[in-house]
Amino acid sequence: MENNIRNLRFVPSYDEGFLAAKKSPAEIIDICRKSGFYGIEGASEVGIFNGSLSELTKIGEDFKAAGLSINTFHLPYDKPVLDDIAALYECDRTRVVERMKYWIERAVACGAKIGILHPTSRRKCNGLSCYDVEKEGIDRICGQASKTIQALLKFGEQFDFKIALENMTPYTGGRLGSRNEHMTKLYEDNRHPNLGFCMDTGHALMAYGKDVMSVYYALEDHLIAFHLADNGGDRDSHLQPGHGNFPWGDFFKALNKRGFSGNVCVETPPFDIGPDYSTESWCRMFKELNELVDKSIKENQQ
Repeated sequence: MENNIRNLRFVPSYDEGFLAAKKSPAEIIDICRKSGFYGIEGASEVGIFNGSLSELTKIGEDFKAAGLSINTFHLPYDKPVLDDIAALYECDRTRVVERMKYWIERAVACGAKIGILHPTSRRKCNGLSCYDVEKEGIDRICGQASKTIQALLKFGEQFDFKIALENMTPYTGGRLGSRNEHMTKLYEDNRHPNLGFCMDTGHALMAYGKDVMSVYYALEDHLIAFHLADNGGDRDSHLQPGHGNFPWGDFFKALNKRGFSGNVCVETPPFDIGPDYSTESWCRMFKELNELVDKSIKENQQ
């Protein structure tokens, strides 16, 4: 089997690897250049990205000058109501739209072409439970999400900015985006040249267990981004790929058959003592990621 994914454009996520250590843009650029990573994935509201448009533009220019990129940017997801694109109250949902537009502009300022978007941000937190699709009705809850998605796609057209819907963890069950049929419905209801999927491998493992590869095949035709992470299948622990139960051999075999040329976000820190991970840790992580890819391809050639 020909290796179509040798030298995947791996990038770490800012908030998983650099935020806690308060790394500056210059320090992150230095780590990426020394380790081999192609850039980073940006994040909303935190650290170096919590600045003005001019400050974010400067960050993007510095990365580009170093031969690196911030191609993907995670749109807000942490607040259970203010970040929920499927909010059932219109007064909440319309505020979410404006909040997402604000961060799309900032993502574009630092050079991003794709925004990673959660179908919902509600989870069991501070007395709130996640929306249960079966209880709320899939047409109702997807209809709310769709109104937001369409507004953001229209807004993003001026920048040729893409939206990648990310598959979710189940949490208390029935959470929008945790089932393949939720994701395919959201895509079919909102077809647009700038709409696609981001597959989160850790979320998929929690949602589907041994049938985890069904998530890849459900999203495959419209994948434009990835969040690679590992776990034991019981919690979203964001372990470096290869240190949990995700079937990387099957995954890279499937991805190799399809091919992929965009940035691939590894949404974990190195498997080491942190949070101020050494450059050596980042170098080792990059080396191990590429070894995992090569091993997967070789095993499937036998």
